[in-house]
Amino acid sequence: QVQLVESGGGSVQAGGSLRLSCTASGATSYNFHSYCMGWFRQAPGKEREGVATIYYGTGTYAEPVQGRFSVSKDNPKKTVYLQMNTLKPEDTAMYYCAASVRDCSVGSGDEYNYWGQGTQVTVSS
Repeated sequence: QVQLVESGGGSVQAGGSLRLSCTASGATSYNFHSYCMGWFRQAPGKEREGVATIYYGTGTYAEPVQGRFSVSKDNPKKTVYLQMNTLKPEDTAMYYCAASVRDCSVGSGDEYNYWGQGTQVTVSS
């Protein structure tokens, strides 16, 4: 069983930056290396959407965040990061980290196996 814990959320003004972290426990460094890690978000009244995923190095991004967000993975620390720059009010949402042993798509996340509890990001105009 893998447990994921997110941190780094908060409130910022538009144009600001935040870095989210997600640390896994219950997985060896080797197993973490083999997981696809994803970031997803859900705003009130909206469906969950993919933000970014990463498997072995290069991340994949949803169109709304391309050029502004960057995902990275530190396998020895079993941690994945989401650097969010030039934040916009529409980025306001609960952000979730997820792990997948197979799928690595930036979609709804239905195929992901493990999920964190989420961290809130609020961007004011």
